[in-house]
Amino acid sequence: DLDALSGGEKSLVSLAALFALIAVSPPPFLVLDEIDAALDEENARRFAELIKEFSKQTQFIIVTHNRATMEAADVLYGVTLGEDGVSRVLSLKLA
Repeated sequence: DLDALSGGEKSLVSLAALFALIAVSPPPFLVLDEIDAALDEENARRFAELIKEFSKQTQFIIVTHNRATMEAADVLYGVTLGEDGVSRVLSLKLA
């Protein structure tokens, strides 16, 4: 029963189903919003490894606060609030 699973376990089940679908029929791009929020650090690293592997065939746009997921990115975009109270958009291309 899915109700017996923790939040992280439910996330892992949904990620397994998602990556199984991607493996069979890869979309050109995929938008994921906080899909890794309930994962612990080790499972977040595993998720990041899957993103790296599947990014050869699918472009991922991921909204996240998870450090392990951000480390897997080629480009990061973010919004920060300056001392003057004005929001700024940042972009960082990782080599």
